[in-house]
Amino acid sequence: MSARQREVVVIGAGPAGLQAALAARALGAAVTLLDASDELGGQYWRHLPASRPSEAEASLHHGFERFVAMRAALDADDGCTVITEAQVWAIDVDRAAADHGSDGTSGATGLRLHVLIGPPDGADRTPLTLRPDALVLATGAHDRTLPFPGWDLPGVFSAGAAQALAKGERVTVGQRVVVAGAGPFLLPVAASLTATGSRVLGVYEATTVGGLARGWLPKPWQLLGVTGKAGELLGYVGGHLRHRIPYRVGHAVVAAHGTDRVERVTIAAVDADWSPIPGTERTVEADAVCVSHGFTPRLELPVAVGCALTEARFVQVDAEQRTSVPTVFAAGEITGIGGVDAALAEGAIAGHAAAGGLPGASGIRAAVSRRDTFLAFADRLERAHGIRAGWSDWLDDDTTICRCEEVDYGSLRTTATATCATGLRSLKLSTRAGLGICQGRMCGRTVEELLHRVASESGGSGLIDGVSSDRRPIASPLRIGELAAQAPGHPPHEPPSTPTAEHPG
Repeated sequence: MSARQREVVVIGAGPAGLQAALAARALGAAVTLLDASDELGGQYWRHLPASRPSEAEASLHHGFERFVAMRAALDADDGCTVITEAQVWAIDVDRAAADHGSDGTSGATGLRLHVLIGPPDGADRTPLTLRPDALVLATGAHDRTLPFPGWDLPGVFSAGAAQALAKGERVTVGQRVVVAGAGPFLLPVAASLTATGSRVLGVYEATTVGGLARGWLPKPWQLLGVTGKAGELLGYVGGHLRHRIPYRVGHAVVAAHGTDRVERVTIAAVDADWSPIPGTERTVEADAVCVSHGFTPRLELPVAVGCALTEARFVQVDAEQRTSVPTVFAAGEITGIGGVDAALAEGAIAGHAAAGGLPGASGIRAAVSRRDTFLAFADRLERAHGIRAGWSDWLDDDTTICRCEEVDYGSLRTTATATCATGLRSLKLSTRAGLGICQGRMCGRTVEELLHRVASESGGSGLIDGVSSDRRPIASPLRIGELAAQAPGHPPHEPPSTPTAEHPG
């Protein structure tokens, strides 16, 4: 009797997910690839829809030819089922079955994925339940935008949103645009804005020269493996020079002003801790500002399935990209912000392992080497551009922190001080911060940091209840009717608490 074909589900069709699907298929696994968008490619290869093709599609993308080849390979492969507009709203685990099948060979993983297929605002989405032998999570990350006075005005965009509009719709966010925040992502955002007709007035990197030097200059020979990044950087520098875009380090947008939308922004020099330096403020007339201070991994599903997190709050994985749940693998930005090269390498390793491949196989060694090289590059990124504690000095009492619930900084601090609470759960209930329609996806980490500081300032140890804003039992919005329509006897289980572990190795 022939062995049963191994079934692998990959969630997320960005670079890591696409590569994982291809790697799993290379070993003969039956693959189901799910993505919430209506197109493959994720945030990195966001592109015009098939109904509006463009011969210049590759102009706003790096490596677009690779994406086209990957998509074509999956489209032509009957062993891979691709489902777009697929919202995985919950994962539950039968612990007894998972323990029985922990070697990944019996099919008794205990994993059960609850999926709704159709437009997110559709009224007749189709439910689907999947029980794979192995699961690869490649759910990616989204912008983290630190609040500042006026950031809730129309015309303030996350840099990722501006990039998505440029790549996916060829829409510009404004005529006179300021780009600010931290990290190299600001450079391609500025390039996309100029390509769609905006005038970029300046790119403002919050990290000082000294901070950048401490992140990038030590052991420069380690950068030899990522020489392709130097070519990308030179391309962006050339574009900045052609369009005469100023680039300033040690500066931040600390306020936005306007009546019905952004009309001007205040830019200030900041110190090594990102605290504004008094007397350096200046005002720039602008009708849009695009801001990104790094990325936050999408952890709802890893947390739901019980994956351990590192202290930096990424999914902990071993050398095979295996999480603390033996039949669940993770790849891409949810394991660390390393860029597309790291994501592709991790996807190849995760897909190979999920399909039952041996860790030392010759076909995977190159991917392992690339992953290790680019993860070292990712560590430099964090050291050079990671968020510093002084950013909260940008805030005043009227600064909105939670946009959904309209909670300002003064109310957040006053309520937290008055209650003397030291638990995130109770403080969220009393302040309402993070309880709006986005469920803390935009403000969750900011709320945690600010509440931790308030709790610490009162002589305590900060937040001590271990609750995380990443934990959402229902991972994506669904209607009560859709929830009620689930098959009897299969309610969504309460996800386990998420353990925390040190970085492996």
